[in-house]
Order: sequence, then structure tokens, then C-alpha cells
Amino acid sequence: MKVLVAVKRVVDYNVKIRVKADQTGVDLSNVKMSMNPFDEIAVEEALRMKEAGTADEVVAISIGVQQCQETIRTALAMGADRGILVKTDEELEPLHVAKLMKAVVDEEQPGLVILGKQAIDDDCNQTGQMLAALLGWAQGTFASEIKLGDGSASVTREIDGGLQTLDLKLPMIVTTDLRLNEPRYASLPNIMKAKKKPIDEKTPEDLGVDTAPRLSTLKVQDPPQREAGVIVEDVAELVSKLRNEAGVI
Repeated sequence: MKVLVAVKRVVDYNVKIRVKADQTGVDLSNVKMSMNPFDEIAVEEALRMKEAGTADEVVAISIGVQQCQETIRTALAMGADRGILVKTDEELEPLHVAKLMKAVVDEEQPGLVILGKQAIDDDCNQTGQMLAALLGWAQGTFASEIKLGDGSASVTREIDGGLQTLDLKLPMIVTTDLRLNEPRYASLPNIMKAKKKPIDEKTPEDLGVDTAPRLSTLKVQDPPQREAGVIVEDVAELVSKLRNEAGVI
């Protein structure tokens, strides 16, 4: 079985985000970029399937600017077999990404597609669900455990009330949650080997997908600063402030 894994290039989670002075977006100049943490978990799960003998090939796909090759190389260094870059300089919406991935799925015919449940830059949590709808495939979102069987899979997912286990037929879409696994680090020999692994470049035009924007960003701004707390002398003063100032009792 072939497994297709989506990897997104995002601002590193250790970097403090800065808003542009004109409030048109986030300042990306001289900012460290890395693979979306949820996508690292997706790559790790696909590699474990290959090591267990339930997957034959792991293909990493990224959609975006030329520098997304670096993100694909990270997946290749972790152990993926080859990569696909859908190159575009346009700012893509989740529906665009889902349509581009559907076109690649139609060409590659994988038995399983794994994505991170969301990207830490926009937090949309939409692409996996949209892709499942476009393909008409089963989906297991927020997966904390995946067990592959013969033509089916058991997916345990995290919900508000606890855990839910689904039995799904292959092919299917899975989006990964934090508790699924702990991603491995790429070793230096594997990083060197990754430089020789193939990356196939495509464009939205090659795939016949229109990426014209449907949404426009009006303004991006920092959240308001939190006001400093107040130290009260006793319970009576606390109750008075909650009643008269905060209005919560």
C-alpha cells in the first residue's frame, strides 16, 4: 500500500510571531521556518506503517513556494521514499489545498492519506475533511491511534467526551493528533541520503486546479494586551469587585 503524507512549511513553533507594520499579514522576513508539528507526526506514523510491513511506499507532498522543498527534504531524511512539490507563489486557502491534493491522489492512487489535523499558522483544521469530501473517502480525524487491518482500519480519535473508535474502509483520510506518536529525529546519514531522493515538481496548472482566492484578509493585528491583575485584601473585597466591577455574580 502506498501512503501519501502532506507536509506544510510554517513558521517554527519556537518563533514569536510579528505582525507587519501595515497590518497586511505576518512578517516572514528572516524568520525560521520548519515542518508543521502535526505533519511530523503524520510522517512518523506513515514510516512506522512501512517498518511494520503494512505500507510499501511513503510519499511526502507539499504545496507552496520553492522553499517547501526543504520541508519535503526533512520528510525524506526521516525516511520517506520520494516527494512531490506543487509549486505556487499564491496564498492558498484550505479548499485550494484539498483540490490540489485530490488531483495528486487521482494520479498517485494511494491507499491512505495522512495529514496533520491542522497547521499552526492558520489553525484552520479543514483540509483533511475537505479532501475526504472531494474524494468520497472515509475519514478519521484527530487520530490518537491507528490499527490497519485487511482492507480496513481502526482509528481511535479524541473527542470532547473522551475517545471514540471508528472502523473505516480503505482507502481513507486520517488526520493526526498529538498523542499518536513521537516523531523521530533525522540522522546525519539520512539527511545526506535525502539529497539524492527524487522530488517531482508540478504546478496547479498541471493539475488543472484554479487557485484564484475566494477570501481576502482585511487586517491582521496583535491580540490586546492583558491588564495586570489586582491583589485584594480579603474575601469581602473580592466579592465586591466580582459583583460591581466584573459583573459576574
